[in-house]
Order: sequence, then structure tokens, then C-alpha cells
Amino acid sequence: MMGARQGFQREHRTGTRIEILYGALVVTTGNFLPPPPRGLSNRYVQSRDSESRDPTKYMSDFCYTTTRGERMSVPLFHLAPDLIVSRLCFGTMTFGEQNSLPQSFRLLDEAFEAGVNFFDSAEMYPVPQRRATQGWSEKYLGRWMRERKIPRDRVVVATKVTGPSGQMTWIRGGPKSLDANNILEAIDNSLLRLSLDYIDLYQIHWPDRYVPMFGETEYDPSRQYASVAIEEQLGALGKAVDAGKIRYIGLSNETPYGVMKFNRLAENIRLNSNLVSLQNSYNLLCRNFDSALAECCHHERISLLAYSPMAMGILSGKYYSLGGGPSDARLNLFRGRYSEGESRYNLSNPILKSAVQEYADIAVKYGLSPASLSIAFVLKHPLVASALFGATKAWQLREVLQASKIHLTMEIIAEINKVHARYPNPCP
Repeated sequence: MMGARQGFQREHRTGTRIEILYGALVVTTGNFLPPPPRGLSNRYVQSRDSESRDPTKYMSDFCYTTTRGERMSVPLFHLAPDLIVSRLCFGTMTFGEQNSLPQSFRLLDEAFEAGVNFFDSAEMYPVPQRRATQGWSEKYLGRWMRERKIPRDRVVVATKVTGPSGQMTWIRGGPKSLDANNILEAIDNSLLRLSLDYIDLYQIHWPDRYVPMFGETEYDPSRQYASVAIEEQLGALGKAVDAGKIRYIGLSNETPYGVMKFNRLAENIRLNSNLVSLQNSYNLLCRNFDSALAECCHHERISLLAYSPMAMGILSGKYYSLGGGPSDARLNLFRGRYSEGESRYNLSNPILKSAVQEYADIAVKYGLSPASLSIAFVLKHPLVASALFGATKAWQLREVLQASKIHLTMEIIAEINKVHARYPNPCP
């Protein structure tokens, strides 16, 4: 097996490109981008204009074999030269609320055994957020790693710092701003809950400044307020990198302006880490990323970590079944308590219902489940490093795992795009 820092062998030319990804041979064809700027991730980037150039088609065909001889069926991705993540990332925001500790352990065990090595959390989780359970998701994840005696280098742990919030007063007094002190305190607290020496990927959960989020689509200049300088935030993150507490930096719920501003300032202050990822919503019902953000990430070599690939379970169709779906489904179980979800995913919206039904019809036509179609669509995107999924039951997890092996043909994509043209982004 190649050393962790040797990376890819790559031919940057028109025609055939051969890449050696840790012993797995991947052959593709087409026009390719120039090598990434020195110091940035040498990641797997594909052209989009041909089915034969789809990374999922090829990456899903190989397995990574560990030193113990275990086969990992979930495809892998270089998020950074020495940071290899599974293309499925298990989000833990139900751990401690919908999932008990034993249930969480069983789900984590099965995901890890199937090849998922990437796990995402946040200091505010689980959701809906409340004082009594804050931080439990991180605690469950850390305890699982500790009790299962999993070698630290076999798991990629991502977590997030809470942005300004007047509601969550139990998190650092309800942070009025995301300044350096708040960031550094949050990192230390997350490390304690996780019982880890370092975090692989540390993300700003949402911006300190005003931006339209969680269902809002239009920027209102009159709502702008004084915010912490991005230089100060990067300075704090840089200190944590230098101290060995975090390895890489990511953003979440960000805009094109924010991505470019963070990246340029990180270069200017010579931060000893790359900004490697953006964690934003992306699914069949929310494709806002495909406009300006996609261009930013493409040129800046920043990968998308696509959260909510199932649109909080709506794309399964369960909420439009008889009786409105299972009583323990999140939007039913926490009705009236989950404002962020309910504001974005308005089940009474007839356009949303029509879109979900038509996507389900496509899935049935091609012998897929709605969940498989949804996950496979997200993974097909050339800028998506990993799809962040949640699961409260084993059968849900297995359905997602299976979806990582599905390749959507251009015929299926064409049908998806026709539905999208009729119902563009009903859950922005």
C-alpha cells in the first residue's frame, strides 16, 4: 500500500488518465483540470459532460482493504492528501435524543463494518437542541470509539462550533458572537466530550454575520449587524491547528461570499491548514449549491459535504403516506419543537408534495427505492466528497449503504432534471 502522503499519480492531459488511489486502479477519460495549486488537496475532480466521466461509476467498483484484511465496500475520497474519508458520512445528531446509547452503538458498529470511516457531530447536538442533552452526540461517538477500542487513525471525526445564538443559552452563555475565545473554548469542550486528543475536521456551523439560512433565500441588507472579523476566527482556528487540536478546517451553511472571503484570508495569513470542505444542504429538493457555490468550490478545490441528502426523510415519501407517516419520524415526533426543520421543510406545500411524488415515480420506474435514488443523485455530483446521512434504524442505514453502490445513468438524470425544472428547489 502506498504511503499516506504519496497521494495520486496523475496525468493532466486530454485523453486517458490513470490514477492510483491507494492501490485501487481507476481509469477515466476526458478533459481534465490543471494540477491544483501547490499546497492544496490533490483531489479527485471530474468533468461533468459525459456519463463515462462520473466518478461514482468507477469509485463504487473498488474496495479498500485494511491492514487487517477487512474489505470496505463504501467508496473513499481524498478530502486532503492525508485525509481519506468514506463517501458516506454518518451524522450523529439523533444520538442522545431519538437514539439511546445502545442503539447508537449498534448503528455505528454496522456503519463502520460496512466501510464508513467518517462521522460528523456538533457541540449543539442532538436536535432538537435542549439544555439536558447538549453535547450527548459527541459523547456517544467518543464513547463508542473508546469502548470498541478503534484505532484513532481509522476514524475521521468532524464536529462543529455553534454560531451566534440567543436561544441556546446553555452553550457558553448563548454566544452573542463567534469570536476567538468562543471558538477556542468550544474546541476544548468538544475534545473533552469526545475524549480525543484532536479533531480531524473542525467546522463553523453557521456564519457569525447575517446570512439568509434554513429556508430563507433572499439577502436583506437592513438585517446586517456588526460581526466578528473573519481574520480573528481564522486566527483562533490557526492556533488550534498549531497546537495539534484540529487538523483541517471547514465551513457550513455558507455563501459564495463567505467561502471566497475565508479562503483568501486563510491564504493571506498563511494558515497551517487548508480550508477543505463546505457542509451545506444538497438534495433533489435543494440544489442551490449548483449555482455560484459550485463555481467557488470547483476553482478553490473545496469539497461539498452534502447534508440532508434525503431532505430530512421527506424524499422517502413517508410523510405523504396514509396517516402522515410513522409517529416516530422526526417531523412528526418533534412537531412544533424543530423550527429550523419545519421552516425549510413545509409538508403542507403542494409543490413539495408533487416534487416528492414525481421523484418517487422515477425511482419505481428504474427499480430503485426513493432513498437510493436520492443518495445516488447526491453522490453523482463531481464536487461532493461525502453525503452526510442520518439513520435511527438499522434498515435505514442499510438502504443508504446500498445506495453508495448505485450508478445513475444519464437517462435517469435527464428525468430528474425535468422534475427539477418544474419544481425548482422547493426546500431551499
